[in-house]
Amino acid sequence: MSKKLFIGNLSFEVTDFDLEDLFKQYGEVLSAKVILDKFSGRSRGFGFVEMNADDTAQAAIDALNGTEVKGRSIAVSIAREKSESDRGGDRGGFKKRRSY
Repeated sequence: MSKKLFIGNLSFEVTDFDLEDLFKQYGEVLSAKVILDKFSGRSRGFGFVEMNADDTAQAAIDALNGTEVKGRSIAVSIAREKSESDRGGDRGGFKKRRSY
């Protein structure tokens, strides 16, 4: 089963390739993505790496969390699923009032 990792506090110079290269030391990397701002195209300072197995993902977390990459101490953890509120689920203008 694959495991998705969250990588925070990334230097703005880190690329998808850099992330993949860093994490492949610990196992097979299925995907590596630095999240970019949709307007400027610049890094937002975080990304995600998907690894092929739980044990390799945990090994990467243990080894890389708190290490310095391109001048910044990165944070590596298990990615959490987006909740409905994170997705902006209820963006409507008016909320229904309760009838009493």
